[in-house]
Parts: sequence; structure tokens; C-alpha cells
Amino acid sequence: MNGSKQLLRVVTLLENNPYPADPRVRPHMEALAADGYDVTVICPRAPGQIPHETINGVKIYRFRLPAGGTKPIDYMIEFLYATVAMTLITLWVWMRQGLDVLHYYNPPDVLFVAAILPKLAGKTIVYDLRDLAPELYQSKYEQSRPVIYKSLLWLERLACRQSDRIIVVNESYRRIIMERDGVSLQRVTIVRQGPDLSHVHPVQPDPELIGRAKTIFAYLGNMANQDGVDHLLRALRHLDERFGYSDWLCLLVGAADDQHGLQKLAADLGLGERIWFMGFQPTDRWISILSAADICVEPAPDNPLNRVSTMNKLMDYMALGKPSVAYDLQEHHVTAGDAALYARPNDEIDLAGQIFRLINDPDLCTRMGIIGRQRMEQELAWIFQKQRLLDLYARIFETARL
Repeated sequence: MNGSKQLLRVVTLLENNPYPADPRVRPHMEALAADGYDVTVICPRAPGQIPHETINGVKIYRFRLPAGGTKPIDYMIEFLYATVAMTLITLWVWMRQGLDVLHYYNPPDVLFVAAILPKLAGKTIVYDLRDLAPELYQSKYEQSRPVIYKSLLWLERLACRQSDRIIVVNESYRRIIMERDGVSLQRVTIVRQGPDLSHVHPVQPDPELIGRAKTIFAYLGNMANQDGVDHLLRALRHLDERFGYSDWLCLLVGAADDQHGLQKLAADLGLGERIWFMGFQPTDRWISILSAADICVEPAPDNPLNRVSTMNKLMDYMALGKPSVAYDLQEHHVTAGDAALYARPNDEIDLAGQIFRLINDPDLCTRMGIIGRQRMEQELAWIFQKQRLLDLYARIFETARL
């Protein structure tokens, strides 16, 4: 630990997840704290959490976030409330313990409001852009409204222009904000979301799952409209009917925006009890569950957000040495390379066909699993991304000392 870095006080804003559950923010903050920075996180309070505590050197202040819905107006109300609350807590933390860097994660982009006064006071503003809100809106809602889309573009542009440093998750995001927001190359740093291989690695499979079916499929992650779980369900129906293979079990691990709707779709397709909705699971649990899987699936369809986004689940599959099937999207190739098979975008029959190919080629599954694990160990794991983050903060630290 570099004790002198404690002079640099980092206050972090996280709205759309509690801390320490967020898989991107926790490794960032713990890396900074371990490197000697004074780190504080302001975030919503999940059930069972206390308002203030310190975890692994990171101070956490939490606030109550009212229950919301999934309509655009619900998100607008939530973001407005959270922005006011986080702005006030930021000012309180600043007055109480000081602030040198304000690091905020989107969504929402409107959190730049909390950075206005620190910016005017000469503090460094770091904007961590992990979702493209305009593309997310287009992809989430079939009947998107131009006025909302244009408003999201405007908020993104304001956030980019106000920030001294911008962190993005991949090259596609960097290209987009440079082209449409006029951001210079020097202000943007790519920090991908690689898993920590000391935690995410193959383990003894969940014994309750072994032998449940000849082939076990797995999906990991949130299940919103843009995530394509409905594509996966229809592909599994094609696997039954067109390819004549029905001795399978599919494990869906993660929270669903509309689990009832997905369960009804599974029932309507005649998939019955072969679809297991397992809900949100802590890391140790989902690693054990996925370790029992033979094939993992990333069914995110081609849409404005998915074609340029990096999917964390693909890297988790690779870290566990699992072969994957996904639609043929640009960033899927960047992440998985030869560790996945690719179906024609949004072609559910071809998605089923690629799954069937793996079912019938265990040697290919083994090779793909090895390739994926090696890519993580040699290039994509958190240890490599961690250094990018620390290098960025070292530059911020040196500038702050001048």
C-alpha cells in the first residue's frame, strides 16, 4: 500500500445496484483501496443491509431507494429521486471527510448533476460508462419514443463533456462516444470486466444437478427484455422438434424482470420442468451450478445495445472452462473468439443447431473449454484489467500533486 495515496479521497456513486453486490464496482473499489486510496461508495440500500459500514477498506454509505417498476416513467422517477439523494449525501461526505475525485457509474447518466459542484471546485470527475443508455432504451422497449432517445443522447453528451476522465468497457463504446460526443482519445480508458480467476474457476459440480439429464445447459445473468432468454426458450423447442433431442435440462440463473412471463412461455412451448428458474445466486453458488453444465448459452439478440456490448456471462463461462453458443455479434467474437460457436443473429433455429452440434461433439466442447480458460488466463481476467484502472488513477494522482 502506498500510504501517500490516502491523500487522494475518492467518492464513488453507484445507483443501479447495492454495494458490494455489483460485479464491476466492487473489484474497482477494492483495488483502489488496496493501492492506498481513501475510497467511499454511496449507493442504494438492499434489504438486510445497514446504512453505513466499511468492507475491505471501502467506506459505504447507503440510502433507501423506493420500489420501482419497469416502465420508462418508473425509471425516470427512480433516477430523479436517486440523483437528489446522492447529490446531498455527496455534499455531506465532502464536508465531513473531503473529496478529491468523484467517480460515478452509469446508469443513470444524470448522476453528472452530483458532480457539478465538485467540478466547479476543481475536483477530478471520472465517468464510468458501462451501458450506452440510448441504445439500452432502444433495445429494451419496442415502441421507443424519439424524445426520450434524444434526451438520453443529450444526457450522455453532458456527462462526457463534464468529465475529466471516462472509463468504458470495450473498444466499441470508446469509438461511439468519440464519434457522437466529441470525446478525445486521451480522455478515454478501456477497463473490461474480467472475472477474478482466484474466485471464478471450475469447482465440484452441484451434486443435486448431476444425472438430472444427459445434457445440462446453463444461462447466467439478468433476464430483461433485451437479454434474449425468450430466444433461448424457443431454440430449445426447436432442439426438441427439429433436431429430435429432448434429454436435457436448462438452468436459468439470475433475476428476471418478468419471470412469470418467461415461465408461461416455457409452459406454452411444452418445455415443462426441464427449465429451472433458479433466481439470483451468490457467486459461490452459481459457480457450483454452472460447473455442472455441459454447454452454456448467451442468447442476447442483435439489437442496438447488444451488438456493441461486452457480456460478462461469456467471460464467466470461459473462466469455468465451458463451451458456449451465442449469436454472431461483434463483441461476442472479441470476447470469446474460438471458445464459442456462433449462430446467425436472431435465428433461433440456427441457435438450436449450434447447440446440437456441441451436443454431438464432446471433443469440440473440450477444446473450446480449454481455449476459453486460456484466453482468460492470458488476456481477459481481472488481473489485467485491474492494472489499467490503477494506471489511470496513478495519472490522476500525479496530476493532483502538481
